Amino acid sequence: MTAFMRRYVRIVDGVNYHIGRVMMYGIFVMMGILLWSSISKTFFLPSLWTLEMAQFAMVAYYIMGGPYSIQLGSNVRMDLFYGRWSVTERAWVDSFTVLFLIFFLGVLLYGGIDSLLYSLQYNERSPTAWRPVLWPIKSIMCAGLLLMLLQAISELFKDIAHIRDIEI
Repeated sequence: MTAFMRRYVRIVDGVNYHIGRVMMYGIFVMMGILLWSSISKTFFLPSLWTLEMAQFAMVAYYIMGGPYSIQLGSNVRMDLFYGRWSVTERAWVDSFTVLFLIFFLGVLLYGGIDSLLYSLQYNERSPTAWRPVLWPIKSIMCAGLLLMLLQAISELFKDIAHIRDIEI
């Protein structure tokens, strides 16, 4: 089990690290889209696609950066008691609470896949004037949720290893 855990953690952490580092530059994509929106509204005919494209870029930025955020421990915690606990006590609590996160992400992924399949089957489009197809952003959302789920399992393995005093 330990060899499997080590390999799993190494692969998942590596993939999410690299995706997270690339997604950090997504803020510049959003800035470019919103800058073009401002320029086109001021000097040219306003673009129909800019607001919705900025929303899609923001969704991709947040959801694909989520696993990297979990990996770095940048997620929000209630620090009322957590900061005073030892590292082992934190690992015990984290190994319990991450089960709720895994369940939540599993439910979200299930719903996301169902929504993606619907979108693919019926060629679902946004109800805006631009009317883009929605399956690309739903695919990105499902991929991000899957990566977040895999990262949560990786964190569980790290906590279990820490409790057992095993080096991963």
